[in-house]
Amino acid sequence: MTTDAVQIIARGPRAVAEAAAEAIDADPMLEGVTYSILEEDEDRDVWRIDAFPTTEDESRDFASALAAYPALKVLVEKLADADWLAMALSGLPPVRAGRFFVYGAHDKGRAPVNAVNLRIEAGAAFGTGHHGTTVGCLQAYHDLLKAHRYERVLDVGAGTGVLAIAAARTGTPIAVGTDIDAPSVRIAAENAVLNKAKVRFLHASGLGHASVREKAPYDLVFANILAPPLVALSHDIKLALKPGGIAILSGLLRTQERRVLAAYRSKGFTLVRRIHRDAWATLVIKRN
Repeated sequence: MTTDAVQIIARGPRAVAEAAAEAIDADPMLEGVTYSILEEDEDRDVWRIDAFPTTEDESRDFASALAAYPALKVLVEKLADADWLAMALSGLPPVRAGRFFVYGAHDKGRAPVNAVNLRIEAGAAFGTGHHGTTVGCLQAYHDLLKAHRYERVLDVGAGTGVLAIAAARTGTPIAVGTDIDAPSVRIAAENAVLNKAKVRFLHASGLGHASVREKAPYDLVFANILAPPLVALSHDIKLALKPGGIAILSGLLRTQERRVLAAYRSKGFTLVRRIHRDAWATLVIKRN
């Protein structure tokens, strides 16, 4: 861990910020860094990247990656000596995505009676519901549920488990989530208990775990990860889905849509829908 926790902030035009984010996603040395990209000022075309490196090496490498884009103004701020992650989460408002209402413990009293309320405690895992990719997945799933119910759902890269939990809470009897990060698996399991959702979370890389294969084929697969692993997993996701099954893909920038779609179209998928939120894209595709 770093001696002093820091936040790296970069501001600049959308095209430059998206190019920097794409380069960061492609850099294996930075795959563990938590960051976000969003529009800060539409009128002035100012986009913002926020990163929270957890080691000195991550901080140095992330700043070095941003330095390749002189149009970005980069600021490194020391965070207060406190549980800054918990403080940041406590300041986030609840999120509504279709029928789903995602909130933390600090907003328990605000959960509406006419929603599928999901209490998600993030800890060190990704997926509070506030990120454009998670919201996009939940909105896509909400819309799909208007016409279908899904008996078997797999969530690849589950993070906090919010997507698998959303499936279990809306009637899916078999919901499985995987993550390569052991603490995330623990956090997701704790969130499932909080939400009284029957989900099995597994510490696994890819889709080769015996317990993942045992429940296949799936009716629907969530994969809210990054563009490179989405491309790499296209064949495995196809095999995990039944014919006519749906995959909801996210974690990719709008500029990466073409690359990801090309990988899945080559495997026999067709695009059903795309959702854009800030710089991020969510793709709903169907196995032919």
